[in-house]
Amino acid sequence: MTIIFPRQNESAQRTVCGTLIRGRYPKHPQAEPSSETDLQGKRVKAVFYRTEAGGEPVRAWLKSLPSREDRKRIGEDIKTVEFGWPVGMPVCRSVGGGIYEVRSDLAQNRIARVLFYFDRNGRMVLLHGFIKKTRKMPEEDLELARRNKKKHGRSQ
Repeated sequence: MTIIFPRQNESAQRTVCGTLIRGRYPKHPQAEPSSETDLQGKRVKAVFYRTEAGGEPVRAWLKSLPSREDRKRIGEDIKTVEFGWPVGMPVCRSVGGGIYEVRSDLAQNRIARVLFYFDRNGRMVLLHGFIKKTRKMPEEDLELARRNKKKHGRSQ
C-alpha cells in the first residue's frame, strides 16, 4: 500500500488513528530530529513514561508478562506505530484527550492495550499498559493514563 501525502498546507482529508481530519493538514506530530540517525527510519520515537521516583510503569508491566511471545507481539505493534505513524485501526485508535491506544491481540484470546500520547517534542510517550478483560475500556486505566500524561507534561 502506498500512502501519498499532499504538500504542507494543501487541502485534503485523512484518517489518524480512526479520526477523520479534514481541511489543511496539521503539522506532523514529530519534532525535527537534530540528525538523521536520531530516528533511524522511524516517523516517531517511543519513550517510556518515567515517574518522579524514576520507575517506568510500562516497561515494568511488559517485563512482568509471563509470555515472551506476548512481549514480542506488543513490541511489534509499538514498532508498527513508530515506523508507520499515522496508523489507524486495527493497530491504533484514539481514546480521546490526545491519548491513543496501541491494540495488540495476544495468544489465548487475550487483548493488550498500551496507552500513549505525543509530547511537545513529538515523541510517543508510553503511559500505561494493561490486559483487557472486558469489551469496554476500563475507566481506571484511562484515568491513570490521563494522570501520567499530566505529570509528564509538567515535567517537560
